[in-house]
Amino acid sequence: MSTKALALATQIRHLASGAVRPVAFALLLWAATAAGEIPIPGTPVPITLQTFVVMMAALMLSWRQAGAAVALYLAAGAAGLPVFAGGGSTMSLLGPSAGFLIGFLPGVIVTAMLKGRGRADGAAGTALTALRYFAATLVGGVAVVYFFGFTFQSALTGVPFMTVATASMGFVVGDLIKAAVASLTAAGLLRLR
Repeated sequence: MSTKALALATQIRHLASGAVRPVAFALLLWAATAAGEIPIPGTPVPITLQTFVVMMAALMLSWRQAGAAVALYLAAGAAGLPVFAGGGSTMSLLGPSAGFLIGFLPGVIVTAMLKGRGRADGAAGTALTALRYFAATLVGGVAVVYFFGFTFQSALTGVPFMTVATASMGFVVGDLIKAAVASLTAAGLLRLR
């Protein structure tokens, strides 16, 4: 095999492996909604495992790959595939959950950019990585996503922002738990590599 052919084969293999992870996480996002939802009284947005998958994507992938995974997921829903909670698709991007769904994209990118480089040099390095991952998920995976979600929901429903935020507080505890589990899992997986 010539040097050019070998270089081309290496590039193709690299591109293919780089594309597999975003596609896998996009499928996991769909699976997280297909697994079911838990309604919260007072808000039209259900609890799903989507935010957990978004957090894991951000912690396990580069910001480009994580952003591509979420963009692919949103594009599938926008194209009419029933990938959103309750089997929703295009109309979900125009309803009360729209801001949360759209917020996944900047949220996953912010989280991935803030996570920093993971350390697997012993228990102390893993613990520091988990703490840094947790902080990144709180900023990107919770604060950014919630900001978009509350803002869009308030604009769409005409309900004041603070009322939407107060009604949605039932999500906070769950998302804090998801952030902790995602951070510990990602830091632990890093150590296993």
